[in-house]
Amino acid sequence: MNMLDDEDDQSFHATRDSYSHLSDVEWDAVERMGSTMGIHAVSVMLEALNRDAQYATIAKFTQNELDAVREKVALLHQQGSQQSELLREQGVQQFELLRQQQAAADDAIRARRIDDGEMQVAFAQSNLAGRAKTWALGLKLHDPYAFGSLEVFKSRLRQTFEPPRAEFRARTELLKLKQGKRDVHAYAQHIRHLTSCISSNPVDEHTLVSLFMQGLADGPVKTHLFRLELDSPEQAISIAEQV
Repeated sequence: MNMLDDEDDQSFHATRDSYSHLSDVEWDAVERMGSTMGIHAVSVMLEALNRDAQYATIAKFTQNELDAVREKVALLHQQGSQQSELLREQGVQQFELLRQQQAAADDAIRARRIDDGEMQVAFAQSNLAGRAKTWALGLKLHDPYAFGSLEVFKSRLRQTFEPPRAEFRARTELLKLKQGKRDVHAYAQHIRHLTSCISSNPVDEHTLVSLFMQGLADGPVKTHLFRLELDSPEQAISIAEQV
């Protein structure tokens, strides 16, 4: 028996045969209306309407269904976009932490005067944690010579974990960087950190010297550096930290 057959009230017989003027698609919509509004209510409504009104009512119901589906899809898309944005932000934050760890490792390597390439890589690798540590250990197990030098190690690390547009953000930040209230060492570390993030089209050393000097806070250090001819950012940083 069709779902719109009303066994309890013989006044209504909303069967498929009774509405043969409706297409199969329209009748399917009528049955969905019955599931939503109740079989008896739909039967009463159809009995009270002429054919044109029935067509219009069914069309409106179908349109409402489509609108509801579109709204649901739009909501799912919005939620998906928000989730993607959240994951992207988490990726940026994780990579930022990774870069800070590597900047600290570079600083320690210089301070301890570690010149051997393998020792430099081992020391930098020891500063890794989480996914980055697992990734590095997996590569070394597969190929003990996966990291031929510290530069190779850092390059592969960036290629694996750097989120999209991270290099663009680093370059933009570098161009606007100022010392502010930080000491010279902290300011220099920030510049080193940002510079290490720019690999596809590195900033040349003379430009880095200019950026470092321009970003220094006004005072004796900046005045002294502007009197000198400096060849590299490391030379400028070394002198600035001694003044």
